[in-house]
Amino acid sequence: MQNTNHIEIKSSTVHRQWLVAYVQSCLEKKTAQRLAAMGIECYLPVQSEIRQWRDRRKRVDRLAIPLMIFVHVTPQERPLPLSLQAISRYMVLRGESTPAVIPDEQMAQFRFMLDYSPEAVEMCSVPLAPGDAVKVIKGPLAGLEGELITVNGKSKVAVRLDMLGCAHVDIPIGFVEKKDKKEKAVR
Repeated sequence: MQNTNHIEIKSSTVHRQWLVAYVQSCLEKKTAQRLAAMGIECYLPVQSEIRQWRDRRKRVDRLAIPLMIFVHVTPQERPLPLSLQAISRYMVLRGESTPAVIPDEQMAQFRFMLDYSPEAVEMCSVPLAPGDAVKVIKGPLAGLEGELITVNGKSKVAVRLDMLGCAHVDIPIGFVEKKDKKEKAVR
């Protein structure tokens, strides 16, 4: 009897971890429903946006990260999501065999950004840092090349003018991409 109490105490002290599971194409929403029915906490990053057609405008839901779903499980619950046919495996870091864990703080910030951002949130596989050379790929400034800077918490693209300083403009982070080293060497 005491052994079971001891096991319960141990299992209650085990913390849940956010893991990324790969899901078959077009089955993300159905998989999230099935995980919820199994009692597994999950998060599917969906954004609502307005799409314009020739004859109408409509609000549609778009997956921010296709083919992936976040699950919040204990190490004992880890095999449960894999029992669904639509989930193939967990994301692992290169050279490791255990699933990659997303820290709770990062997950909370990501969820907050998706819920409250007026702009569409776009994922960038190459991390951008202040000082990186970037190129604007969308919007009226497409083609502009400059440097990514942050002023008062806002991302801006700056163009340096050697004698005068620099000019900068507010721009959503999804509108820029990091310039390749090859492009820098050519110019």
